Amino acid sequence: MTYKNPILYADYSDPDVIRVGEDYYMVSSSFTYVPGVPLLHSKDLVHWELINYCVKRLPFEKYNVPSHGSGTWAPSIRYHEGMFYAFIPLPDEGILVARSADPYGEFELNLLCKSLGWEDPCPLWDDDGRAYMVFAYAKSRAGIRDRLSVVEIDPDCRKLLGEPKVIFDGVQMAPGTEGPKFYKYKDWYYILAPSGGVAVGWQSAFRSHSVWGPYEYKIVMHQGDSPVNGPHQGGWVTAPDGRDWFVHFQDVYELGRITHLQPMCFHMDWPFIGRDTNADGIGEPVEEWDMPAEGMPEYEIAQSDEFEKGLPGIQWQWQANPDGKFVLPHQGPGLRLACLKNERRDNLLWYAPNAMTQIPQHPALSAVTRVELSEKGETGDMASIGVIGHSYGYLGIKRAENGCALALYRGEVTEKYFEGEANEQLVATAPLHASAVWLRVDIRLDKTYDFSWSVDGESFEPIGGSYPLNRATWTGAKLCLWACNRENKSSDGCGSFDFIHIKGEE
Repeated sequence: MTYKNPILYADYSDPDVIRVGEDYYMVSSSFTYVPGVPLLHSKDLVHWELINYCVKRLPFEKYNVPSHGSGTWAPSIRYHEGMFYAFIPLPDEGILVARSADPYGEFELNLLCKSLGWEDPCPLWDDDGRAYMVFAYAKSRAGIRDRLSVVEIDPDCRKLLGEPKVIFDGVQMAPGTEGPKFYKYKDWYYILAPSGGVAVGWQSAFRSHSVWGPYEYKIVMHQGDSPVNGPHQGGWVTAPDGRDWFVHFQDVYELGRITHLQPMCFHMDWPFIGRDTNADGIGEPVEEWDMPAEGMPEYEIAQSDEFEKGLPGIQWQWQANPDGKFVLPHQGPGLRLACLKNERRDNLLWYAPNAMTQIPQHPALSAVTRVELSEKGETGDMASIGVIGHSYGYLGIKRAENGCALALYRGEVTEKYFEGEANEQLVATAPLHASAVWLRVDIRLDKTYDFSWSVDGESFEPIGGSYPLNRATWTGAKLCLWACNRENKSSDGCGSFDFIHIKGEE
């Protein structure tokens, strides 16, 4: 029995993976989206379920509003003496450590260190009980890149012990080296790290007999003749049967960084990842390979949501720290999102902390929701479905002076690698002679999306044309549901979403 790559066509970027007993756990980046650092579980490394988040909210006021380009960058996950640890870099604040004895439970947070531009940390507990952390540097904050450093930390992961030492400078041979993962195997210290850039890079490996180096360097996987661009950045895990595997990402641009699984082995004490198909001595990604295990549960990540008990499912993240005022409690199914104003600036989707987002799980999909505005409220109240990215759009039902109408807005974001400035335009309207409407967005294989609407849930009418899909800051495009007052008035109205049904296409 075989599997095919990618194992997840979804933006779980910068993955890291461990095995605890018969179970595998994986974490990924989430940037401004909270709860952050999704925690996934699998029995076979191929089928995954989303079980938790390591960060329920970020402990800094900055993240009470969208902070595109900041937030939780590439994390690592380790299991040590009965405790799960996630090391999470916040590029402007420092290294956050999340810990829990139960992967399904609450994670305690502590700031290991304050730092600017330290990224992609990974711990290692050595055989003598001492602990270390390897990390890289974000040029946008630290002013340098291409380097890896190691620093000793206390074994409980609450403070640094000493100063970091640069153990590799790749400015000539491996520019863009970052995302390191730390391992000890036999009598070697290994660091596996991506180099060369997100979209076109390669997988590097470093080894030394000392934690402080010197480290030897080798390229252990690249694109080669494969159609998989930039195969790198991920985690090594050993299965119960002794076989080694490597989980990594591929950047597919508009929909972010999707997840691949490669066979891995060792040759002359160097890791070898993938399969050498062009006899250059370096592995290339495989398209299909034997399953790591058979007869295991074939988990799936939730997409559609009936909003049972009036709450969103685990698959949803807010565009900033969650707030109790985002969702209005009520008895029964369906989700009631408050039509909030933006307290700090114009009420645009890019700036909205209460935008409820979901990672698309397919290269193409259709998402349908039924929505109704509450009878009470203010003019400008709006409840919508949309797609968030640097070019984005959302279609909703909007209250005007003389009743409700459909409104379709398009937004554009500038300064895309940092916070970003947005502007929006109303591009289409349609009269609505009903109190409720079905709204649909279709993401298509040609990397476009379009909207349509219906008054009966059967016959849908297109509105506004087709638009190019666009990624967001360090993430792929995301689906969203959003209620607001588009005129930025205080309102006690809400949008009631009965469900969202999502159907994917490969």
